[in-house]
Formats: sequence, C-alpha cells, structure tokens
Amino acid sequence: MPHDAGLSFTASFAPALLDPARSTPADLTGPNGKAAGRRYDVYRNNVTVSLIDALAAIYPAVQRITGADFFRAMARTHVRGNPPTSPLLFEYGRDFPEFIAQYEHAQAMPWLPDVARIERAWLDAYHAADALPLSPARLSAVTSDRLAGLVFIPHPATRCLRSQYAAVTIFAANRDDASVMRIDASTPEDALITRPEFDVTVRRLPPGGAVFANHLMSGRPLCEAAAAALDASSEFDIAANIAGLIEAGAFTSLASGDPS
Repeated sequence: MPHDAGLSFTASFAPALLDPARSTPADLTGPNGKAAGRRYDVYRNNVTVSLIDALAAIYPAVQRITGADFFRAMARTHVRGNPPTSPLLFEYGRDFPEFIAQYEHAQAMPWLPDVARIERAWLDAYHAADALPLSPARLSAVTSDRLAGLVFIPHPATRCLRSQYAAVTIFAANRDDASVMRIDASTPEDALITRPEFDVTVRRLPPGGAVFANHLMSGRPLCEAAAAALDASSEFDIAANIAGLIEAGAFTSLASGDPS
C-alpha cells in the first residue's frame, strides 16, 4: 500500500472507532472482498469497552461512588470525545477529572473531580521512578545555622493536591469494599501522595501542610516555605510537618545546607 494511501486509510478508519454515528469506512473490506461493516462495528465496540474498562481500573473509587452504570455511561461519553494518545492504557484518562467537573449529570457531586484527581495521582505515584527517601538522620545532621536555607528534593512519586471538599476521606472510604459511613463532604482536605517503597500512601495534610509541601516541592528554601504556611494557617506546626513529610518519604535529598 502506498504511503499516502495508508495515511488516507488511517484517517478514515480511526475517527469512526469512537463515534458510532459515523459510518463504516467505505473502502474497508473483509476476507474475499466482502463488506466489513459488522466486523468493524464489533471492533469499534471492543475498543470503546476496553477504554471504559481502563478508566474503571484507574478510577475505582469514582466508580464505587457513582455506581457502575452511571460510571460507564459517563466514561463512554468521555471516550467518544477523547481518543487515547498513548499505547499505554494506564496513561489514558488524564483529563477525566476535568471531564467529570463539566459532566452535567455529576454536578450534584462537586467533590467527585477531586477524588478522581487523587486517584490519578495515586496511579502516577505508583508508576514513578524508584528513589531512596530522605532519612531523618540526614536531616538531623544539619546544623541550626543552615536550616533556614535548606532546599528539599522531592521524591519522583510525591504529589500534593488541595481540595475544597473532604476528598481524602471520600477517596479512602471508597477504595475497598468496606461499608461507608456518612461523610461531611464540605470540610476542605489536602492530600499528600507518596510511594517511599512499594506501596502508594495517601495522607491528609494538617492545616498549612499543603502550602508548606508545595513550596518545598517547588524548590523554595525551608524558611520561605514555613513563612508561607504560617500565613496560610496560624495552626501550622513546622516541626510536626517536617517530621510527617520525612516519615511519608516525600523527599530524597537536600540540595542546600546538606552536611554531605
């Protein structure tokens, strides 16, 4: 098949895969030159189902919250307008949380997009590069006169997400089959996602903790991160937050003021 003909065939074959309103490509034939409309429809359905299944695997808490029928209808709508751009299925659906935020039938659950964002971050942390987390001993070896200028290098798996809703609690309550108690979704919660070894963990950060973590992860020195966190919350406890981040494996090394 000539190169130009191959491109033309691909251009006609691919778009109709996710759009049932489109007809079978006119030049598509099966064995012995027979019409391949039914074969194409089966393949088209299999592609759509596989992408919906991929979204269900990436966003299990969202599916449990909405129920399978609601989720699959929502996912089907997303799939038809958002074809995959990578051959890796775990890469699919990065824009699904934003789609949920705009999805008409999900507006009664305004916290659902943030739950989806945590699930996406969980998967990204799972696939992130391995690295040894920063040890408490390494930090404690830093002299007091060098603490203010410390710069923390984030672990490749570390993510920090903020929400106006109780997204961390809702996420945690819906990642397994245990019964879910009533949750006050109106309480803002911030999430720290890490993977210090083999297991991804999601923690709820204390007041000011997300501002502190985000500043450190962006390369700001410890003194600036602490000042920003205190501005955000008078309840911020610098010692407790540093200890929590180190315990969670959020960082790998120190770039400034490192005794080594």
